[in-house]
Amino acid sequence: MRGKHVSKSVDELVKEASVLAASGTKELILIAQDLTYYGLDLYGKRNLADLLKRLSDVNGIEWIRMQYAYPSGFPLEVLDVMNERSNICKYLDMPLQHISDAMLKSMRRGITKQKTIDLVNTIRDRVPDISLRTTLICGYPGESMQDFEEMKTWVEETRFDRLGCFTYSHEENTHAFELEDTIEAEVKEQRVEEIMNIQQNISLSKNIEKIGKVFKVLIDKKEGDYFVGRTEFDSPEVDNEVLVHASEGYAPVGSFANVLVNRAEEFDLYGEIVK
Repeated sequence: MRGKHVSKSVDELVKEASVLAASGTKELILIAQDLTYYGLDLYGKRNLADLLKRLSDVNGIEWIRMQYAYPSGFPLEVLDVMNERSNICKYLDMPLQHISDAMLKSMRRGITKQKTIDLVNTIRDRVPDISLRTTLICGYPGESMQDFEEMKTWVEETRFDRLGCFTYSHEENTHAFELEDTIEAEVKEQRVEEIMNIQQNISLSKNIEKIGKVFKVLIDKKEGDYFVGRTEFDSPEVDNEVLVHASEGYAPVGSFANVLVNRAEEFDLYGEIVK
């Protein structure tokens, strides 16, 4: 996507949400190139918190989820709204891309390593049970072994709830295209694999902690003998799933169910429906 950010008005988005809710939609996912920018072009200020409040008031919407909120200029008042409104998921997708100062500068991320760490800590302090998702890039032009090791250590220490990692792709009409893509594809893939192995262990550890707890789960589909859904801490397609064997209960697709978790794997939870 290229060009300037363009925001739809709050009233327009609330109207869209109301129409969706009237047709049975239970979950809204706010997706933008950068959610934190929202409103600057229309209102002269970052207006995401106000938008969330208005959408939260729409009757019938049970979950509101935020994706792609950049760290640079993140409006912290969003966290207050998240705490105040029960239908705003305690979930945030913040694509950080890297942690090395050299890489962040080259990527034009507008933030430093220390400011990134401080922001993550602030978010977790203010919303202790939040699920933080991020995405990282391995093999960006100029990424040294030291840059990569720095990122590995940071991933181990930060323990993100959800994390995706991708190899750098050299694309025309991007700033990075001017840089020489010198890192071999095999090296990029190896680095991604190392990061995801770390995250796999983190995810398993966090999932084991959920055993014995009950979660509100949105049932997305039925596959074979299992109903497959998600907690508020998971976005569709990219995050963990909750699987309930048909013998352990029934819930129509599109409905919510309370699920007691009795087994955990690296990226999946298993459980039974309880009243």
